[in-house]
Amino acid sequence: MNTKVISINAGNYAQYINQDSGIVLLDIWAEWCNPCKQLSPILDEIADIYESEVLILKLNADENQDVTEKLKVRGLPTMIVMNNGEELERLLGLTSKTRIAQVLDQHLGA
Repeated sequence: MNTKVISINAGNYAQYINQDSGIVLLDIWAEWCNPCKQLSPILDEIADIYESEVLILKLNADENQDVTEKLKVRGLPTMIVMNNGEELERLLGLTSKTRIAQVLDQHLGA
């Protein structure tokens, strides 16, 4: 895993999500989820491209069910673009690098 992609859990979720760090991309995944595994290298590439602009976080759905329930996650992978704890947009399923970049660019330019 790219060191620019940070694994979080229920214990430190609020610390990362609510900080005034600008745009956050939260990837909610599970070990058994093949599309989640396919998404991981794409997120590493996104982390390299948006290194100083976007904080990329990974949350294991199976180990943090209280958080996924609060976020109303219904399928995996789910990526949520956030700013200061507020959800801006949600991407469901395996998503291309191009589409993720389009969404991030849209919110970075806002």
